[in-house]
Amino acid sequence: MADYICIEGGVTAAKGFTAASAAAQIKYEGRTDMAMIYSASPCAAAGTFTKNVVKAAPVLWDRDLVRSGKPMHAVVVNSGIANACTGQEGLDYCRETAQAAAELLGIPADSVLVGSTGVIGFQLPMDRIRTGVEALVPALGADRAHGTAAAQAIMTTDTHKKECACTVEIGGRTVTVGGMAKGSGMIHPDMCTMLAYVTTDAAVEAQVLQKAVSEIVEETFNMISVDGDTSTNDTLLVLANGEAENVPVDRAEGEAYDALYAALRYVCRNLAMQMAGDGEGATKLIEVTVQGMDTLEHARTLAKSVITSSLTKAAVYGSDANWGRILCALGYAGVDFDPDDLQLYFIDENAREADPAAGNAGAGKDADRPGRMLIFTAGAAADYSEEKATALLKKDKVTILAQFHMGDASATAWGCDLTYEYVKINADYRS
Repeated sequence: MADYICIEGGVTAAKGFTAASAAAQIKYEGRTDMAMIYSASPCAAAGTFTKNVVKAAPVLWDRDLVRSGKPMHAVVVNSGIANACTGQEGLDYCRETAQAAAELLGIPADSVLVGSTGVIGFQLPMDRIRTGVEALVPALGADRAHGTAAAQAIMTTDTHKKECACTVEIGGRTVTVGGMAKGSGMIHPDMCTMLAYVTTDAAVEAQVLQKAVSEIVEETFNMISVDGDTSTNDTLLVLANGEAENVPVDRAEGEAYDALYAALRYVCRNLAMQMAGDGEGATKLIEVTVQGMDTLEHARTLAKSVITSSLTKAAVYGSDANWGRILCALGYAGVDFDPDDLQLYFIDENAREADPAAGNAGAGKDADRPGRMLIFTAGAAADYSEEKATALLKKDKVTILAQFHMGDASATAWGCDLTYEYVKINADYRS
């Protein structure tokens, strides 16, 4: 795939996209809680949405618009109230929000997507939503600060904003992809997670864009978990306005498609990792890679089994090198394997970066490579230093590698440790 270049930025990094934030006091005081993304040029749109049977009104609104194939222009997002389990009234409020934005922007109402995040079961205060929209439109701006402000406005229990951007060459034209996301709790996606918005100035057919997004989400947002709860509002939206003026990507194959795919994948992967590391109450990001599996599905199942294990998450929080919990999580994942032909490693990211070969772990002499601590092999504990293992688990990012010898499939999943603070945050989130 084509090489992408990481740059500073978020949803306003791509040409033609503007963003804004406003304080509508929907739930929070003293902070912004509404955001808008807008492109005057019409956008091809793609999206993935929660598979939770209980779907929030904005999910239903956005899903129908994306499936219509119509060009999109704007997204309006509020935090504080999820507009979930709100019946026909909640869906009507999505329409009212879109109409309010459309009138001010001079665009069709069915080109305005909406998003909500926050407490379930409460109706949106539409007087405040309308006031917020009225404040957002004149505040739209294309610089980095406006994108960052939008990313901050959609946060709920997040401890920091989440942005990412990169560029890639397509047919001699520089194409930019940028994005923002929110997500900290109720993270166990079955499509993507929470709210994520990605913009690009690439010229691409909507169906081609949808194919790329649907595939990318499986290896990025669908490979993270914080607490095992899949939200009613999970939404990933991708808008492409074509202002890079590249030859349109109209096939899901070839160099142009591969280049765009790589850039979209990078942004989605980065945002997903940021969410996993910012799990409610979390102190550490956990990365689990499974290598050498017989199928991709099995590799993904095993990796997610480890990052969703409450016992593993608690052990990482306590910096306890209790590898038995990792092995146990692999064993109950529902994938058959021989535990005597498996190696478990803790990885030192700093040392691995200094040794390019260290990313492909194996047994025997490979265990001596820099950056890799063998902790389990041949069905029993390896001869490792408990003190050094504990030191690796004290780092902000804990990396675990499970090396099988059944095939060439590999997968990576991301999660976080389980702390006392998670319970405190969720014990009184509504009240």
